[in-house]
Amino acid sequence: MPEFDMLVIGSGPGGQKAAIAAAKLGRRVAVVERPDRVGGVSIHTGTIPSKTLREAVLYLTGLTQRDLYGQSYRLKDEITVADLTARTQHVVGREVDVIRSQLSRNQVALVAGTGRFVDDHTVSVCDVTGQERLLTAQNIVIATGTRPARPDLVEFDEQTILDSDNVINLERVPRSMVIVGAGVIGLEYASMFAALGSKVTVVEQRARMLEFCDMEVVEALKYHLRDLAVTFRFGEKVAAVERHPRGALTVLESGKKIPADAVMYSAGRQGLTDALDLGKAGLSADARGRIPVDEHFRTAVPHIYAVGDVIGFPALAATSMEQGRTAAYHACGEPVNPMPELQPIGIYTIPEISYVGRTEDQLTEDCVPFEVGVARYRELARGQIIGDAHGMLKLLVSPEDRRLLGVHCFGTGATELIHIGQAVMGCGGTVDYLVDAVFNYPTLAESYKVAALDATNKIRQIDRMRD
Repeated sequence: MPEFDMLVIGSGPGGQKAAIAAAKLGRRVAVVERPDRVGGVSIHTGTIPSKTLREAVLYLTGLTQRDLYGQSYRLKDEITVADLTARTQHVVGREVDVIRSQLSRNQVALVAGTGRFVDDHTVSVCDVTGQERLLTAQNIVIATGTRPARPDLVEFDEQTILDSDNVINLERVPRSMVIVGAGVIGLEYASMFAALGSKVTVVEQRARMLEFCDMEVVEALKYHLRDLAVTFRFGEKVAAVERHPRGALTVLESGKKIPADAVMYSAGRQGLTDALDLGKAGLSADARGRIPVDEHFRTAVPHIYAVGDVIGFPALAATSMEQGRTAAYHACGEPVNPMPELQPIGIYTIPEISYVGRTEDQLTEDCVPFEVGVARYRELARGQIIGDAHGMLKLLVSPEDRRLLGVHCFGTGATELIHIGQAVMGCGGTVDYLVDAVFNYPTLAESYKVAALDATNKIRQIDRMRD
């Protein structure tokens, strides 16, 4: 008889939700996690610290208020790292308490240490003193997450040359910074440090950034970041990073040299599977440490599941949570709906980007006709009140059945606003619902009505020409 019905390796968003879902179904559940890492990368070095840091940056720099109070407006002149990390430490501490409490309330055993497979039903947990304990389980969920990928040729010292996990531990705000990689994480940190006054250079080997996003939105973000003195070097590769007493020199393959106080690498992430001894459970991972799974998040061994970043795209905390629940329900024989394809994407740059559904480029490629409805924050009373004259909401509407095909938002509260469009799309609603709905005034949510009217007026014009 196994000791547990379910054993979860990792307590990040995916592991935590899998454990609690199984516990709610009356199963005996244990979670294996290092004592200083309850909540996983998401709580300690990823999602929560970076989003809290962003909030602190926006508050202390007064950046979002400058349209109202002038470009020289700042809440605090000399912003120190201590100012920024005080809020982060507070939030991280509270979140860890919440997770511990949730696991405890649901009678989930929290086993401190690192786990590795002994066989496909047994995991050995090594604690901080080096003592090992064997745990057996009927079902096992791998939710070990990822770490930043580090190129072999770069000497990381975590002070001058950093990755996205240790950038939050900087001793001071750098006057200048090179960020290698214009992915989501790279651009989030680029916008934060630029808002703090750092002179940021972003180096990206591809010709453009955020290719999966709406082109117009990406152009708007690029314009804003350039306005914050960010320099972009697209189509460029880093040949070497030289560490010097007064900073680092980034040498590009084209011969350009960029001096800076700090260099941050944001070159993708690597699955944390090296120490799991996957082979002993009959499993293997790819070159990036990712484990392949089926639609139920089962690995090649049917009673072993994998969820979260360790399985690859989309590698978001929000989707990881749903994957964890889905895997737990399937393992416990509980009926569960498959995860919907309609997933919102949120990017916490300054300003925020969020979208759901397809982009104009994707619809054009698929030969799907669409009409565009746009609302600009500067036309909304709430936009004027909060001092955001640059935000926008874009609806992509089918002229045939009037359904929403995509919603794209850029500006204050974009990651919150997107859920209105997601709900309408998820329920198969049409643009007419948004035209007829009454929205609170003054709100940013009104942008849906403005954009819906814009789209329907364009469709009406086409219909009139045909009459």
